[in-house]
Amino acid sequence: MEETIVIQSLAALAQPLRLRVFRALVVAGPEGLTPGTLAESMDVPATSLSFHLKELAHAGLVTQERSGRNLIYRAAFDQMNALLAYLTENCCAGAACEVDAEARACC
Repeated sequence: MEETIVIQSLAALAQPLRLRVFRALVVAGPEGLTPGTLAESMDVPATSLSFHLKELAHAGLVTQERSGRNLIYRAAFDQMNALLAYLTENCCAGAACEVDAEARACC
């Protein structure tokens, strides 16, 4: 993963609402969520949410798909896992890290 992409991803997540939205999409899993559902659950105006979803999409952290009249947003698990791998690449000074199986079981 290129450093510029890492910086862009981390910058996108460095805003409280965007971090909450991303985490909600991770919890939702492959089914994703509509902007209306997200806005209601986070008690934010749709226009504000739209801006933040655009920033997350620009960073490659979420995807959007049209399903009939709705947009479905999903966490981009491949990008999330690549970011986590980049951040932990040199963990423990190159020695194998002790991570339990539950922590490793990410989508």
